[in-house]
Amino acid sequence: MLKIQYPKEQMHRIRYTKLSERQIAAKLDAARAGPTCASPYSDALAGQALKIVCDDGLVLEYSFDARNRLALSQSGAAGNGAARAHAAYGALTLGRIVLFSHLLPGTQSGYQVIVDRDNNLATVFEVWFSGYTDNREVQRLIHYGYVQTAGDAAPKARHGLTNRLEGRGFHWTQDTGIETLEIYPSVLYSTFVELTRLGGELCFCGPSDYVRLDDDLYVYSRVEAEFSGILTLYVLALNEGRQIGVRLGFNATDALEYYMFAGSGATVGQIALFEPFDDDGGKIVMGGNPPAATRRGERPVYRPLLTSPAMTHEQVEAAVARRTVAFGEPSGMAGNVLPDSRFLVGRRFTLRYDDGGPALQYEVDEPTQLRWRPAGESAWRTETYRAWEPAPGVIFFAHLLSGAARHDCVAVAVDFDNGLTSCVHGMLGTPYMANEASRETWFGIIEIEGLTPPQYLRHRFTDELVGRTLTWHYSPGLTSMHVYTTPYSYSWIIFLPNDAGGLEWSGPAQYVKLRDDLYLFNWLEEACNGTLGVLVINTRMMHDCGIDYHCGQDGLRLGAVGAKARNAGQFDLKRFYGPKWI
Repeated sequence: MLKIQYPKEQMHRIRYTKLSERQIAAKLDAARAGPTCASPYSDALAGQALKIVCDDGLVLEYSFDARNRLALSQSGAAGNGAARAHAAYGALTLGRIVLFSHLLPGTQSGYQVIVDRDNNLATVFEVWFSGYTDNREVQRLIHYGYVQTAGDAAPKARHGLTNRLEGRGFHWTQDTGIETLEIYPSVLYSTFVELTRLGGELCFCGPSDYVRLDDDLYVYSRVEAEFSGILTLYVLALNEGRQIGVRLGFNATDALEYYMFAGSGATVGQIALFEPFDDDGGKIVMGGNPPAATRRGERPVYRPLLTSPAMTHEQVEAAVARRTVAFGEPSGMAGNVLPDSRFLVGRRFTLRYDDGGPALQYEVDEPTQLRWRPAGESAWRTETYRAWEPAPGVIFFAHLLSGAARHDCVAVAVDFDNGLTSCVHGMLGTPYMANEASRETWFGIIEIEGLTPPQYLRHRFTDELVGRTLTWHYSPGLTSMHVYTTPYSYSWIIFLPNDAGGLEWSGPAQYVKLRDDLYLFNWLEEACNGTLGVLVINTRMMHDCGIDYHCGQDGLRLGAVGAKARNAGQFDLKRFYGPKWI
């Protein structure tokens, strides 16, 4: 069992500079010598010429003069009339596959090219900076084609998009010493944990591509959209557990990273897929939500701060004054909510929390209304509440705290059989966004007539859910999957119309064990819409109950959440976390 200390700084708080086109151009000038690499480059292309013909009209004619120099003529989709370019490049091989990378001098663009020497198929990732949303974010367009060979007809086969990697997870170690956990829970996104760069505490996600070369060989790419904007692209061989790849972009210090790498890896698991069996993922079924991309190279990207802009303190106060609702309206997140519990009705009790936490007294006379006060005060405050019984003798209830300066709420799990309570105390406002929720978790006991509470026993943080994946069906048309990736964070994926994994986001999370197979789980949608979610998860019943606490332009809401779960599988991840012993 891990004793977890949660970091004060949360996951999305890396300050990335909004680089200008001019700044990017100056920094790219440092890449004139081509990518670096810790492993020896391959000379598989030296002295050769390649003509790559792509189905969309792009034609790339290369001559490789030496191990790291090439000349290129472009025509068709990406640069009719472009002058012949000379550039430095790097190449690595993985069996019959050659991956080579180069930038185009005097531009902010380049190519990452994958060639299969056995069948002459080629896939080209055209990449560029200063695109549609953030200049530093690498954009990419995939071209499928072949290497033209004199006297031979063009092959009919092509590489293409696939769902054959969906649901897999890997631990990778590069020749640079960089270690990552990378999970592919979607056909649009992936989850990654930086074990060395960022210490391995938090998971992140980014829009991703999965291209099938054959049943063993695949191409994976991701861009850290809404973060650094860095592109990571590699070819992986499933049977050998090897990769060759390239990383291009600007890091947190705005330094250019442009290098190729070789690595080795091992699978950490495979979870379920939910598409029809005859769906191979060759076409991504968006269903209009979000709308299909229309600009060149554009793909669906979750940009939550564009749809839920950050609010000022004054805007929050005005919104809260205009409309505050506690359990007053139906929600799609509550379509499978547990039945309301009357367990608390007629009871008087005190919840006393440790380590400077408060003692709160309760009197409950009605199924949806209670009175509370801090111990020692005389005045009672009346609140609307909801209560559920996620396991026998365990009650989960929640309410707002009237008059609190930050419009607080409490979400409380009370175990009346064992005399224990845990509370997630939610508040509006962080140093980053006034409408973003923050939280603290309290552990304590229940004082009630007829029950002697324990002196030392408490609920505690746990890592027992880490690595598990559960789907959650809230209501018709609203199903998501949770990937409990680290002891401090998790990712959630919204399914596409054909039940493939779709858009994804990640957030800081906490996991508390209440009983065997019963957990109090909370997450923050930070740098997003600011929501705090708190759930009690019962993995025996495969059901949850909980709340979401959210402030937006339409006011403050405390609402019910309820969903039915399915087990989607498990990744072997816990061994990568915790203290490292030498």
